[in-house]
Amino acid sequence: MEEEEMLKKKTQEWYPEKGPRGNSWLSQEEGGAKSQEKEGRIPSGDPLGKENAPTKLPNGCQRGRPSDEEEEEEVSEEDGRPTQAYTGEDGSSPFRGEELALSRRPAKEGTKKRSGTQCEESLMGELSEMVQRVVRSSSWWERHGLDGIILALNFLSLPIGFLFLRSDHLFAFLLGVVILGVAHHTITVKGSHMASHSALAESKTWGKLWAIFFIEVCSSFTAEQGTYNHVKMHHGYTNVIGLGDSSTWKLPFLNRYIYMYIAPLAVPIITPLVAIGLLKEVEWKTAIRTLCCMFVGLYSHYWLLLNISGFQSLWSALCCMLITRSLLAHPYIHVNIFQHIGLPMFSADKKPKRIHMMTLGVLNLPRNPLLDWSFGHSLISCHVEHHLFPTLSDNMCLKIKPVVSQYLKEKKLPYNEDSYRSRLKLFLDKYEELMVHAPPISELVGIQ
Repeated sequence: MEEEEMLKKKTQEWYPEKGPRGNSWLSQEEGGAKSQEKEGRIPSGDPLGKENAPTKLPNGCQRGRPSDEEEEEEVSEEDGRPTQAYTGEDGSSPFRGEELALSRRPAKEGTKKRSGTQCEESLMGELSEMVQRVVRSSSWWERHGLDGIILALNFLSLPIGFLFLRSDHLFAFLLGVVILGVAHHTITVKGSHMASHSALAESKTWGKLWAIFFIEVCSSFTAEQGTYNHVKMHHGYTNVIGLGDSSTWKLPFLNRYIYMYIAPLAVPIITPLVAIGLLKEVEWKTAIRTLCCMFVGLYSHYWLLLNISGFQSLWSALCCMLITRSLLAHPYIHVNIFQHIGLPMFSADKKPKRIHMMTLGVLNLPRNPLLDWSFGHSLISCHVEHHLFPTLSDNMCLKIKPVVSQYLKEKKLPYNEDSYRSRLKLFLDKYEELMVHAPPISELVGIQ
């Protein structure tokens, strides 16, 4: 129990303790500014230390005065190294139109520096307050209803897809495959992703039930391990090497064309096998529940193909299951690597604060009707917003996007965006560098 509490405290730097109806939207770091105000270290009425911050910092922030125990630290400019951009081995930027100026650490011994923690708290606190106002002014329909309707429509389309598979006409049969494929990916990707973040409902009980249903029954994966690996590790340590660096998506033994175009077809087979392998890390009761839920989901799909769609043999039904479940597997794999790999990477002991970690290591793709519907806005065009505010639904991420993008650009913080085609070309051209070799660590002095 103590280990779980320590892990929770270590991994979740910012997760709203309450939903849109609550008032706790700041991280533990941001809440530290309020505790300092109570202790008299920050003047009342200025919880973020703005009035007591005479020194200018980058991004339009100001540095507060040191505490009684901490003397003012200065960075030696004499031994400072020139600013460099985060580039690949050939000197090109890892993503189009975006270069990150990363200053290196001074080499002179005994030289002290300030991390600018108060500036980080001010930035995240101010942005959180702006987003909170948007969420409070939104209706339940905007927060949860619209995404719930999208999932419900996909469930309602399933009988139509199974009936189309009965047809002898090729066009009708292919239409049935498309309907089932899109519905499957919407339910498993969008539904499971939102359920893992408890974004489908404000009730914790319903959130747990939805997570089991979407992740285990529909997606054939384990809810506990899926939530832990994605929410606590990937979101808690985005692009931190060895923790949340998306390395699970790398298969260095495959060449670029097999990985990008052939391997995704095996996702429906690999997913339940990986899930079974992870069951050794959970309690036996949880493992039995997961196995039962996975069996119900897979067998239900098979039974419907035999009894509704009219398939006559085992192998024809299994083949149809593979086709429909891998229909959008290519963009699913591509999206998961495009939006993090190739961006700045950090070591665990020198990672930046949350707002810099998320703005540097996350990228948005342009809106796409099919992918927006199947994967959700938080995985496509609002991925930066999702990483900053992970408990918000897809529709709310889309609604706060103008607020977040404008704020980050005003503060001169990165707001990474690139096209799907451009990222695909980058990964094909630099596959060895991005997906095989160990990535370089970006050292961001002054904002750790």
